[in-house]
Amino acid sequence: MFKRSSGILLHPTSMPCRFGICELGAPAYEFVDFLAASKQRVWQVLPLGPTGYGDSPYQSFSAFAGNHLLISLDELVKEGALSPADVEDGPQFSTDRVDYGPVIEFKRSILQRSFEQFEATASRAQQGEFAQFRETNTHWLDDYALFMALKDHHGGRAWDEWDKDIATREPAAIECWHQELEGDVRVHKYLQFQFLRQWSAVKRYANQHGIQIVGDLPIFVAYDSADVWANPDLFYLDEAGSPTVVAGVPPDYFSETGQLWGNPIYRWERMADNGYAWWIERFRATFRQVDIVRVDHFRGFEAYWEVPASEETAINGQWVEGPGADFFHVIEEEFGKPPIIAEDLGVITPEVEALRKSFGFPGMKILQFAFNGDNGSDYLPHRYERNYVVYTGTHDNDTTRGWFESAPEGEREFTLKYLGTTGDEIHWDMIRLAFGSVANMAVVPLQDVFGLGTEARMNFPSRAGGNWTWRYTPDRLTDEVARRLAVLAEVYGRA
Repeated sequence: MFKRSSGILLHPTSMPCRFGICELGAPAYEFVDFLAASKQRVWQVLPLGPTGYGDSPYQSFSAFAGNHLLISLDELVKEGALSPADVEDGPQFSTDRVDYGPVIEFKRSILQRSFEQFEATASRAQQGEFAQFRETNTHWLDDYALFMALKDHHGGRAWDEWDKDIATREPAAIECWHQELEGDVRVHKYLQFQFLRQWSAVKRYANQHGIQIVGDLPIFVAYDSADVWANPDLFYLDEAGSPTVVAGVPPDYFSETGQLWGNPIYRWERMADNGYAWWIERFRATFRQVDIVRVDHFRGFEAYWEVPASEETAINGQWVEGPGADFFHVIEEEFGKPPIIAEDLGVITPEVEALRKSFGFPGMKILQFAFNGDNGSDYLPHRYERNYVVYTGTHDNDTTRGWFESAPEGEREFTLKYLGTTGDEIHWDMIRLAFGSVANMAVVPLQDVFGLGTEARMNFPSRAGGNWTWRYTPDRLTDEVARRLAVLAEVYGRA
């Protein structure tokens, strides 16, 4: 079980920065300072990988790599990998939204310039550090860097649209393209080197201030990823390399037709045959980035919703048995008792609960789910056990204020009756409810701390575009907000 604590859910892309998307420089350290002043002990982030389709952190080009768009240009200037003039005349970006197209275009050119500067001027120590990084991470970095260089060469097209010889990784084609794209491959290795250096420094600073990072490990990977391209034998693909079945969830709270995620399905038996080696390396890489791992869609390890790839919705799927306890026994053998949070939302069966409890993983409780029925809901705090993490809402929910303002009248009435308040500050009422619960950990999206409405929502599940863009402005991290959080953390024994 985790110690009693509380914290904030905030993805790094949502922090303020002059270059259109937050960077792992001053804003990240200032946010850690805010957490420390607020007596918080947890900072939860979404997956940190390079984003693909729809800019979603859950559709990444790699399960191992970091998002190079987060590399701080100011930090590169400090270390001599950019000149001050390089960052003086950047474009004017929105202050409250990430406009990914212009950000990607701007960052691509300036990070290329940084690579060239590094190659020309890096000290022997810096060159040695880069070489050590490449050697330590070769098991995933070589495939990822070639994959990204190939995507750039092919105008961003998915790997199944490349020439057949390289799409199917024929050895001669791999060697040929390595030679032709050698410089581009090295660029992508450099970007990963800089990302990990900068994120590791932020994490170290957080840990020094008594704050642990909770990261997110999606159960599935994107089809258009280095993971699938480099390991096609681990997924259900046809002879042309296309998925035969894909992942999703049946109709639920978020969608009447379910959610058709489209991720390829693992061949779990093959993974088991080699001791889940790919998964072990994935967990190892994730634990280098974070202190605690939230395993997304935990129920999929017991049974997952499999949908024929030809379907247009997730309705016509079936439950298929997952790797279950065998998988987590292997993970425990490798990592001891790993600090894992099980995202046990959705259709949860007694078998899923038994799997989670057998390994002692804390589950999740969402307060917004508590008030749409009677007082028998398992999401109501008076029904909790200690080994849980309670949230007012997650990245997939509306903000607390947005949820309350759009909830049916009966749900609002029950909420106010349960809280014993007027709801004038519904966000603080719900934060207090989370902090005061017996759940060992309480986590609140920063949007709820600010009391923002639906305009600040991070993600609308099943909506193809317009997600993951929210950013806060620096004036919102006030001393008063920090004081109110600190008081609640102290009063409820979470400081």
